[in-house]
Amino acid sequence: MYELEEKWYLYFLIVIPVMAMLFLYIQFWKRKKQREFGDLDLIKKLSPEKSAFKPALKLVIVLLGLACLIIGLVNPKIGTKMETVKREGIDIIFAVDVSKSMLAEDVAPSRLEKSKQLVSQIINNLGNDRIGIIAYSGSAFPVLPITTDYSVAKMFLQTMNPGMISSQGTSIDQAINLAMTFVDKKDKTNKLLVIITDGEDHSNSAQDAAEEAKKIGLKIMTIGVGTEKGGTIPLKRNGVVESFQRDKDGEVVITKRNAEVLKTIAKASGGGYVDGNSTKEVLSYLKNALDNIQKTEFESTQMADFKSQFQWFLGFGFSLLLLDVFLLEKKTKWVKKMNLFNEKE
Repeated sequence: MYELEEKWYLYFLIVIPVMAMLFLYIQFWKRKKQREFGDLDLIKKLSPEKSAFKPALKLVIVLLGLACLIIGLVNPKIGTKMETVKREGIDIIFAVDVSKSMLAEDVAPSRLEKSKQLVSQIINNLGNDRIGIIAYSGSAFPVLPITTDYSVAKMFLQTMNPGMISSQGTSIDQAINLAMTFVDKKDKTNKLLVIITDGEDHSNSAQDAAEEAKKIGLKIMTIGVGTEKGGTIPLKRNGVVESFQRDKDGEVVITKRNAEVLKTIAKASGGGYVDGNSTKEVLSYLKNALDNIQKTEFESTQMADFKSQFQWFLGFGFSLLLLDVFLLEKKTKWVKKMNLFNEKE
């Protein structure tokens, strides 16, 4: 089994036949000019120390050296190497509010985009923790189950929008209840639910759900985005604002952040609340929180991978090129004595 990491370097191998053809053409041209100059046997006698074999040998060595260097750049991976991977961390579930109130732009660029930025920055600062993502508004939707693939998590994160859940409103209890299904109650790994929202909760069951989460060891941290002053909810088409969200009486809706609700939910589960308008503050708060949570070894696997072999090709290639420097085109005395090529008359 083998694998070529940088295959496009193989295109450079075209240089080898080109150089070989150029060498043959030069040799043909030299012999032609020598015939025009005089008798070939006489010319050989006038330069007795010049070897007819060495130039071809030097070319072969140079071409082999270049081929080895090119293959080294390709980095062939051959065989397998076994590694034991041990991970220590916690399970972190992100619950992102995707209700229409999160479209308010009292926090730039909007509450929802700010929430995505926060989650992305938090993920960038994680180590070996496992993560999952939930989207919620009037109901909750599992976006990504518990995983260690951070790149996939950030890709799914960017697709989140209010249109992914049909039932509108904000029911934080739905997010908490769904998060509890993400974790294994028998698993001793510490668990953290991070809720990012403006705190507008249209249900009265969030505190009860938080208390239930605490019973299974799921601590809740709430991050509030938006301002107490609030803002309107723009309704856009192709990026252009057409109107603003209105209530049943036709009045423009002003949505405000409700930090008190978020503080109550966090306290009920033994967690904490942080202002999400400052990314620096969120990252600092979460870092301190994670430092105080005991990490658990939750995975120990055998991983098979190809082992890089580029160093052998590069070493052999440089050795051949170095040999070419010291290999002269004159006849080697001890080889000449052996008369390997019937050069003696």
